[in-house]
Amino acid sequence: MTRKVAYLNGQYPRATDTFIQREVAGLRRHGIDVSTFSVRQTPLGPGLSEATRREHAGTTALLSRGAFGLLLDGVVEGLRAPLRMFRAKRLAWSTRQPGLKGLLYQAVYLFEAAALARQLHRLGIEHLHNQFADASCTVAMLASELTGIPFSFTIHGPGIFFEPRRWRLDAKVKRAAFVSCISHFCRSQVMCFAAPEDWDKLHIIHCGVEPEQLTQRTHAGDGSRLLFVGRLDAVKGLPVLLEALSTLRKQRRDATLTVVGDGPDRARLERRSGEPDLAGAVRFVGYQTPEQVREHLSATDVFVMTSFAEGVPVVLMEAMMAGVPVVAPRIAGIGELVEHGVSGEMTPPGDLASIVQAIEKLLADGALRERYGRAGAAKVAAEFDIDAESAKLAALFHGEENAIEVAALSAPKTPVKADLPAVPQPEHA
Repeated sequence: MTRKVAYLNGQYPRATDTFIQREVAGLRRHGIDVSTFSVRQTPLGPGLSEATRREHAGTTALLSRGAFGLLLDGVVEGLRAPLRMFRAKRLAWSTRQPGLKGLLYQAVYLFEAAALARQLHRLGIEHLHNQFADASCTVAMLASELTGIPFSFTIHGPGIFFEPRRWRLDAKVKRAAFVSCISHFCRSQVMCFAAPEDWDKLHIIHCGVEPEQLTQRTHAGDGSRLLFVGRLDAVKGLPVLLEALSTLRKQRRDATLTVVGDGPDRARLERRSGEPDLAGAVRFVGYQTPEQVREHLSATDVFVMTSFAEGVPVVLMEAMMAGVPVVAPRIAGIGELVEHGVSGEMTPPGDLASIVQAIEKLLADGALRERYGRAGAAKVAAEFDIDAESAKLAALFHGEENAIEVAALSAPKTPVKADLPAVPQPEHA
């Protein structure tokens, strides 16, 4: 039986959330009728694929109704179900942030929830799901109270774990039908703030990739090309990566770095890259379409991430699935994806010497890069295939009668490593 589900995000779709679009597409393949909503209108900019533009055209932005439209929605919902509106107001009050500003924001969230509620009734939605656990999840929680439609949410981290009490993570878990956690680490962090009786609501549903979209590259001999893909802001630790490249180039003058992405730190990073020790070695290409990112992956020797906080980065999955060895920080849920010494090198976060050593090790050994690349691709194919992960989520949307199916789908898959051609082991292995 088809289940009608609404997906809500603060902004959707964006160039940086293709993993959500893959999940939505996967749910639709598994028979879930998904309607997408965004609190704010997402501007169309560079780096958007045709699929993203189509998704943009089919997404309803709540704030596009304007202040008068939101006010009207609040009045209509209050008249339609006065008792539910009273309960929603009480919930908004009890979960507000401190101070007058917090109260005003909560009032806005309530009107946004009313606008969403009218759309949910119109479309006959049976379940509401929200990505991320901050402001848009507050809107989803209030809309659920207004309509009686159950809601759930996906929790990624790291941002929500910086301010879990501000965003009342405890209340959201308590009221949710279930919570999708992208890793065991993520689930453990939610458990810090959720009541023990709610822990059984926390399910592991990975973000994922489409393995068939990525072609594995091969490696041989010395390498020189490094790649970073991500948002250019403080949490990504790009200054550390630039210093690592500067150090590396004292021995390897041919080492270069391509930076894919954009963000508030770009100008500062470009100024640093123009200094004599890095002149001509760093190329900033801005946001790129998924197809362009795949081209960059096929042309690099090592993917490097120097973040200080992460969830389980989808871009690491994409790099590994493309047969590219990775250097990544030993933080959060990354260890559930990258196995040190098997599919990549994991380093202490922010430790310049360890990062330089890991990059140098991989650039100097083509056979090692090849072995890591194949092991990484096997890991992603076995555990981070979006089709399998969206099937788990679809089963949860269908309710408790599918609990056995969810358990079966959540069981570890048979590794596919044995199906890959054998790779000769280096002499020092």
